[in-house]
Amino acid sequence: MDPALVLLLVGLALVVVPWLLYPAVVLLLARLVGRRGAAPAPAEWPRVTCVLATRDAPEVVRARIENFLAQDYPADRLDVVVGLDAGAAAALLPLLEATDPRVTVVAGDDPGGKCPALNAAVRAATGDVLLFSDARQAFDPGVARKLVAALAADPRLGTTSGRLLLPADDRASLFRLYSRYELALRDAESRLHSAVGVSGSVYAMWRSLWQPLPAGLILDDVFVPMRLALEGRRVGFVADAYAHETRRVGAKQEFHRKVRTLTGNYQLCAWLPGVLAPWRNPIWLQFLCHKLLRLLLPFALAMVGIATLALAWRAAGPYAVWLAAAAAVGALWLAVGPDPVARRLRGLAIQLGSMQAAAAVAMVHGLRGRWDVWRP
Repeated sequence: MDPALVLLLVGLALVVVPWLLYPAVVLLLARLVGRRGAAPAPAEWPRVTCVLATRDAPEVVRARIENFLAQDYPADRLDVVVGLDAGAAAALLPLLEATDPRVTVVAGDDPGGKCPALNAAVRAATGDVLLFSDARQAFDPGVARKLVAALAADPRLGTTSGRLLLPADDRASLFRLYSRYELALRDAESRLHSAVGVSGSVYAMWRSLWQPLPAGLILDDVFVPMRLALEGRRVGFVADAYAHETRRVGAKQEFHRKVRTLTGNYQLCAWLPGVLAPWRNPIWLQFLCHKLLRLLLPFALAMVGIATLALAWRAAGPYAVWLAAAAAVGALWLAVGPDPVARRLRGLAIQLGSMQAAAAVAMVHGLRGRWDVWRP
């Protein structure tokens, strides 16, 4: 078989399977046979501790605490524990002295970072359920009730996540479209069996299932649910438990966040290798299609592009030079065209290129074993 055609077919398969075929099958099955309906309220609401790991400014932390305490949940059954990053604790502790008896502020463990701060906060927690979030998000009032009801309704459910909503003015961005796609897929996966990961900005789990996290871990919101999945627990998703992103992230910040997230997938495979074993991981196929194959997208697109150029050049024959000239004119129009269509396509191309560059950088980090440390 023609090597260029083989390259094209392999590249297309690596694009179509994880990004189109797998989501289509999961969404269809979830519609046909997936779980439906909201979980009923439990007979008795368990105690909930809202857990926050942070090194943000005091005013940001105070606003987050107020939002936690504003939950539509029995006030005598909800409290808050804030774990401060070890490097910032000495400066922040005096500024965050709690006046509400339901709020506890502790210093994170050494050597610092998010996971040591989470470990210290969970040790101080008294709730039966841990409700996690970040400092720069805000919950709708019913989040705690909805997540707790889901946990209480299914004894196999180890953790469950809500939905993070991005600021409205990001509507046109490719990152926002990707976020919507990801949340729809996570919802469908959870209705069939388990989602592959949770949103670190809004998820809850039983305190009895918590295990301390290793320092330097990047993706606690994938490591925790995948560890629970290896233990036979389900990972859920509550589509109407909303957290709102309160900050607007620029393109440079989004790129670095994407690199960190994708690097975390490589770290997960190195630090929790059971996820790679089909006989140990009950959601191995989902993990393969949802996480692992996606990491190959920039290389799959390169394969498709190279093969398409080779086949087109060969098919053009004596018109190959004209084909190349037409392609050059099209590329020039896309790069500098002043009309709205060119500007729109140029913006999407830049965002797509940024996402693929992030995946390539993350692969280099993964192969070198270079794990980024947490930053807020």
